[in-house]
Amino acid sequence: MARSLWKGSISFGLVNIPVELHTAIHNHRPKFRMLHAKDKSPVRFERVCIRDGHAVAWDELVKGYEYQKGHFVVMTKEDFQTAAVEKTRAIDIIDFVDDDAIDDRYFETPYYLVPASGGERAYALLREAIRETGRIGIAKFILREAQHLAALEVIDDALVLTVMRFADELVDESQFTFPKIEVRKAELDMAKALVNGLAADWDPMKYSDQYRENLMRIIQGKVKGKDVTLQAPSEPRQAEVVDLMERLRKSLAASSSPGARKGRARKQSTRSEPRSAAAHRRRKKAS
Repeated sequence: MARSLWKGSISFGLVNIPVELHTAIHNHRPKFRMLHAKDKSPVRFERVCIRDGHAVAWDELVKGYEYQKGHFVVMTKEDFQTAAVEKTRAIDIIDFVDDDAIDDRYFETPYYLVPASGGERAYALLREAIRETGRIGIAKFILREAQHLAALEVIDDALVLTVMRFADELVDESQFTFPKIEVRKAELDMAKALVNGLAADWDPMKYSDQYRENLMRIIQGKVKGKDVTLQAPSEPRQAEVVDLMERLRKSLAASSSPGARKGRARKQSTRSEPRSAAAHRRRKKAS
């Protein structure tokens, strides 16, 4: 098993369950380094003072907050220690809320919680209690010196801790203008038919990162000393005012063709059950 990122306990009431925190996602995109074009040697970046143009050593650096353009206040170690909350190794559950009450915009990064030695029975008990009550634990915990809000959910046999955004991190939608237009029934019926024609079960394996795949083909070709030719993407059509009903009719006809229906039938026969918490929440809202 992979090394844990954090070890501590789930805490609620007088109950403490020892757990380990493990990442639940992988970033597979290739990472690049900057090279000197002349000899392909890696380059390093120096910390240079904007005012005098000289390199600055690590022991000469301090942290500053720019409260106004060009004006800073310096923050010391003591300042950060004063601001810091108590460093505990606990995931403190504050509330249990309905699992369909949380806007998906609040959810950020998921982690697996794995029971530590001796905590298996209590872990399973909490998992089944959350599953049976249909609730999500809302908790706070410390990771990498920072306090985080998090949701404790059940996905299959795992307790999943998902880091959440605080309320003031969400952009207020009132600053945008969204259309409030009464749509015509004929257009709505046509649009609904198109949506239903493209309806499918969620299958995460169906969707791939084409950009990453193309990059890796080019990289692997270069490693072997070969040139790789990829099919050029088609040019996007310019936005234009169109007859919406005519466009919907054409889209509906294309999605209803025998070839399209056969392709969707093959894909649906191999799809797995949804595994993400977000998909689970959406299914519950729809039911």
